[in-house]
Amino acid sequence: MRHGQGWLVDTHAHLTDPAFDADRDAVLASAASRGVQLIVAVGADLDSSERSLNLARSVAGVLAAVGIHPHDAAQVTPRALDRIRLWAADPQVVAVGETGLDYYRMRAPRDAQLRALEAHLAIADEVDKPVVVHDRDAHADLLAVLVPWAERRRQAGLRSAPGVLHCFSGDLAMAQAAITAGFYVSFAGNVTFANAGPLADVARQIDLASVVLETDSPYLAPAPLRGHRNEPANVVVIAQWLADQRGLSLIGVADETSDNARRLFGLS
Repeated sequence: MRHGQGWLVDTHAHLTDPAFDADRDAVLASAASRGVQLIVAVGADLDSSERSLNLARSVAGVLAAVGIHPHDAAQVTPRALDRIRLWAADPQVVAVGETGLDYYRMRAPRDAQLRALEAHLAIADEVDKPVVVHDRDAHADLLAVLVPWAERRRQAGLRSAPGVLHCFSGDLAMAQAAITAGFYVSFAGNVTFANAGPLADVARQIDLASVVLETDSPYLAPAPLRGHRNEPANVVVIAQWLADQRGLSLIGVADETSDNARRLFGLS
């Protein structure tokens, strides 16, 4: 059923986070009541990946992504990759990740993060699904890996989009390079912050045909909810902010970004 503001997809939510243990069903119901018809539950380690898949198998309107966050790159062992590979082939899994590079906290060495990223990309190739990419202070190294990988996928005839740069934090040049390579760019609640500055400029300027939205909940609640637990219903707030910034209607932004999410994840 269509809602007054269109229909929305939260392309990145950590639904298995303990912050939702007490009221997960109510959180999902609240999202549905706001017109959020699809949520991608994203894994960040083996436990949350498995739990995200189980949630997607049991709850309508939830799909899953499975992977190991770069913070835990040391856990990306052959045995762990076998489990990710198995889960990634499941029809309820629409992407591989969250993977990527994080040079801000550096909880794992760079070489370990790069090896883990390459391993996730290889699984994405095997199952022909996109990757969900985490990037913090690693823009150049990330593009150096992702752009040629996306071109190899194209030449190999893989049908899926290469992936999405989740919670985008780069500049306009990085966004354009990623989009040229076939990636989607995702904006989260931090784009609405008063200090968003250049990030907000990127959101105003890039082609809306390559934009998807996310909450990254329970983190990064958008203004004016900053400091509170975030949840998938708040993707409406991000969509409204983007509509206001670009002089568009909420329903237009909701429909276009949701159509983009369908193409990203290969959904009918």
